[in-house]
Amino acid sequence: MNNQISLTVNGIQHTLEPVAGETLSTLLRQRLRLTGTKIGCDEAECGACTVLVDGEPIMSCVYPAERADGKTIVTIEGLAQRVHEEMKLHPLQEAFVEHGAVQCGFCIPGQIMTAYALLKRNPNPDSADIRFALKDTLCRCAGYPTIENAILAAAYSLRTGDPIPPPNVPDSIHTHNTVGRTHTRPDGIEKVTGDAIYTDDLVFDGMLYAKARRAMVPHAILKKLDISKAKALPGVVAVLTAEDIPGEHNHGLVIYDWPTIVGIGERVRYVGDAIAIVAAESQQIAEQASALIEAEFDLQPVITNPVQAREEGQPQLHPNGNLLKHIKVRKGDMDAGFAEADVIIEHTFHTPITDHAFMEPECSIAVPKPDGRMEIYVGSQIPYQDRTQVARVMGWDESRVRIVGQLMGGGFGGKEDVMGQIHSAMLANVTQRPVKLLFDRHESLLVHPKRHATQIRVKMGAKKDGRLVVVDTELYGDTGAYASLGEKVMTRATTHAAGPYDVPNVRADCYAMYTNNPPAGAFRGFGVTQSAFAVESMMDMLAEKLNIEPVELRRMNALHVGSITNTGQELKESVGLTECINKVDAEMRKYNPHPFTPIVDPAQPNLIRAWGFASAYKNTGLGGGAPDKSGADVELYEDGTFQVRSSAAELGQGLVTVMRLTVAEEMAVAPEQVRVLVMDTDLTPNGGPTTASRQTYVTGNASRYAARTLRDEITASMAEKYDVRPEQIHFKDGIVHVNGTSLTYAEIYKEMKASGKQPLVCYEYEAPKTQPLGTGGDMHFAFSFGVQAAEVEVNTLTGEVRVLKVIAANDVGMAVNPLGLQGQVEGGVMMGLGNCLTEEFIMDNGNVVTDHLARYRVPGIMLTPEIIAIIVEHPTAEGPYGAKGVGEICSIPTTPAITNAIYNAVGVRVDKTPVDQELIARELWERESRK
Repeated sequence: MNNQISLTVNGIQHTLEPVAGETLSTLLRQRLRLTGTKIGCDEAECGACTVLVDGEPIMSCVYPAERADGKTIVTIEGLAQRVHEEMKLHPLQEAFVEHGAVQCGFCIPGQIMTAYALLKRNPNPDSADIRFALKDTLCRCAGYPTIENAILAAAYSLRTGDPIPPPNVPDSIHTHNTVGRTHTRPDGIEKVTGDAIYTDDLVFDGMLYAKARRAMVPHAILKKLDISKAKALPGVVAVLTAEDIPGEHNHGLVIYDWPTIVGIGERVRYVGDAIAIVAAESQQIAEQASALIEAEFDLQPVITNPVQAREEGQPQLHPNGNLLKHIKVRKGDMDAGFAEADVIIEHTFHTPITDHAFMEPECSIAVPKPDGRMEIYVGSQIPYQDRTQVARVMGWDESRVRIVGQLMGGGFGGKEDVMGQIHSAMLANVTQRPVKLLFDRHESLLVHPKRHATQIRVKMGAKKDGRLVVVDTELYGDTGAYASLGEKVMTRATTHAAGPYDVPNVRADCYAMYTNNPPAGAFRGFGVTQSAFAVESMMDMLAEKLNIEPVELRRMNALHVGSITNTGQELKESVGLTECINKVDAEMRKYNPHPFTPIVDPAQPNLIRAWGFASAYKNTGLGGGAPDKSGADVELYEDGTFQVRSSAAELGQGLVTVMRLTVAEEMAVAPEQVRVLVMDTDLTPNGGPTTASRQTYVTGNASRYAARTLRDEITASMAEKYDVRPEQIHFKDGIVHVNGTSLTYAEIYKEMKASGKQPLVCYEYEAPKTQPLGTGGDMHFAFSFGVQAAEVEVNTLTGEVRVLKVIAANDVGMAVNPLGLQGQVEGGVMMGLGNCLTEEFIMDNGNVVTDHLARYRVPGIMLTPEIIAIIVEHPTAEGPYGAKGVGEICSIPTTPAITNAIYNAVGVRVDKTPVDQELIARELWERESRK
């Protein structure tokens, strides 16, 4: 090893002492504090860490730092240039912002640096060039088409010197002054320059590093635990066990059944259970200490699936047994329904455990304060719930805990449960020093909750003309070791199990069961992804049986205004399902008038193409009788700008843009005059959980009504001062017009303060009340609807499936920001494609096989089809400007659209995901051999 490393980074020469085993990413992030280079996997799989070394893109997480000696390094921080004290973005950075290619932002430095290297060697790339260059750079938000378009736009600008061509995204058909028009994200620039700060980018003086010792056995009783060797290791500051928990031992979102640390004599229920936690002076020492902790277990029989969990004679994992919840839906008369049916079909479907695979692993930093309070810096989807759970385990009043939410590198439901927040708080409290607990990708895969694996049996009856008369469904859901949100997720799977159709007789029984697999909780689609795969496959099977085209079968049974849902709710407004069906159908037939008839490639007869079709619906909001509230503050500042505040979480989906546009609309100012603060339990009111596609609706409304109330207060104040009627006061272009007098908001601020009035409004919005399942009332206050058609190509020799096109129509009520909506749809389709074709979290008798990102196939840009997004707008009366949720519905129909297309192409019915391409090839070969 050399005595020194000399390298040039972003034009600056650095000479450093070498550190054994140090990677270039560690050198950049920790020693040079260039945190724009992100770490998503530490195994050269995701590409978030990409930097240029002598002009070539390399993954710095595995590149030895000493190899950079004498080399020139460029990171994301080195692309923008300072011109006359202002930062001038590189055209790539500008294009990524303008085209909406930025969502959570965590992968964006890697995407841009890879694209930068491409454009240096090829100034005029085509789509194939871009895709090949970015093939190893993952984006879980998955707006790959927009990323590609941004790179093409930047290349054009670099070649010609012209401005970045704008994106081709139409405005909403319900445009207002601001809302409904295309806007860039307020956090876009910091995400493309490397200035965006995520939790792991933070450093505090005297900070310790934490590691949890995991049980690594799926089911056992902990008999002995020896922490003496770990405590004796130099550099270890604290080792804690269950005996050191100061308050309640369990945490949980709904049911407190998840042990913070498993104690001696207690039950280990999955490999990720913590049995001790360590704080040390470095991450390396913490990991060494964790490995020195010795444990002895009394191994127990392992429950691997929910059907087994319900069988007689199985070990009982929790005091109340293995059944988390038996969920029931009842509508009509099942005996009469089956008696009336002319055709009855029945089939069983299976879906696997899948992982969120967000690009940013979990990280929590707990910082003890001199006044006895604890600040916890974390990317969380439910900050106030974090506060409650931390305080509960610490034995404190909630006022002693502050959650300071950070930017999140994706969530998709996977950052709702507490991960390191409580452990870091315990260690920080004992040591009285800041403590960072960062999961590497291996630990993240082991520990955090997944999507539920399911077994779904559907029995469906219809008349000869295609009218559905009865649907009977039995579901088993694997909720894993602990409850998480399992009851809520599987309830949605059950209530949506007959599809978005008007069916008079419905019965559904779901058994959400505990097993020894990792816990299962919220995941984009919230259970409906699984049940939609089953019911939409059944719709195509029924269409074939009746000799009715699949589109027509869906059209004749589609929910509409006046329909009664499976839970007895009358749909009174905002039901755009039929329009979605019609628009997707019309677009699909532009490519093929007979889309469900297979087409053989004459040049390669082993390649067969066909289309598939699927519909879906998904509730907006919590529903089921849960109070669905969100709070927002809107404040006018001395300089005439505004700030809107809520604890609702921004994880890339664009909530901060919605809040900003809503306030700008109500106050008649440019969006740039509105700042947004989210996710801080000290500074922002409770926005509730960021889940169930609810935040545009509830926090959008909270922001809207807070701004409207402030506007009304300004109106009343000015009417009193100037002795005019309120209707003589008008707000336009950032100016308040008072009967011939024009006032800026800065002047309004001064006048209100002079009169002793606070230019601040705190507003709590509560959505329309809902009723619990089984009461016959309205279970949800809104539904979104989505329809997709997918064209696939199947190789009959290998079974390989390629998705060529996806047409996606979504009734979102009203498109608040069409640019952000486009990214959501693209990402939803890609997540659905992965769910269908590539993704499976593999377990072996309770042990995790998928313990590295390389073993989990997140779809990359090479698998991206052409995605045609169609926006359908049937406004809700209550939603902000008519808007409702889109984050989930855009991913739900993708899987069945693809599997139905596979059947239409080659006649193989897929009833288990992900698609087994070898099974397709084998079935086709066996069919051919029988001829």
